[in-house]
Amino acid sequence: MSRELFMHIAKAVEAHCPYFMQKRNASGELGHNVLKKIAASARMLAYGCPADVIDDWIHIVENTVIKSLKKFVKSAIDIFGEHYLREPNAEDTARLMQMGESKGFRSMLGCIDCIHWRWENYPAA
Repeated sequence: MSRELFMHIAKAVEAHCPYFMQKRNASGELGHNVLKKIAASARMLAYGCPADVIDDWIHIVENTVIKSLKKFVKSAIDIFGEHYLREPNAEDTARLMQMGESKGFRSMLGCIDCIHWRWENYPAA
C-alpha cells in the first residue's frame, strides 16, 4: 500500500471514529496514535498475523490490537463501503461474464486469476 493511500485511510478513519484519536491515559501519558493502531489493524488484515505478533512488532498489547481491528473494520465499511463494497450492477455483471467467456468459462461471474502467481513456500512432497 502506498504511503498516500495509507494516510488517506488513516485520516478518514480518525475523523470517523473517536477511538483512533490520540488521548492521554489515566497516568497522563499519551496513548497510541492513529498510525500505530491502523498499521496494526492493516497488518492483521493483510497478513493474517495474530494480535500477539503485532505486539512484538508495534508494541501495542493484544487486546488493544483486537479492539483497534474491530473498530477499524467497522469504520472502513462505514466510510468506504458504499463505493467499494457495493453489489455489482448490470454493467459490471455483463463485463465480468464477458471476461469469463473470453477465458473459456461460460456463466462465470469473475475469478481470482492466480495462474502467474509465484509461490515461494508451498508444500511439496
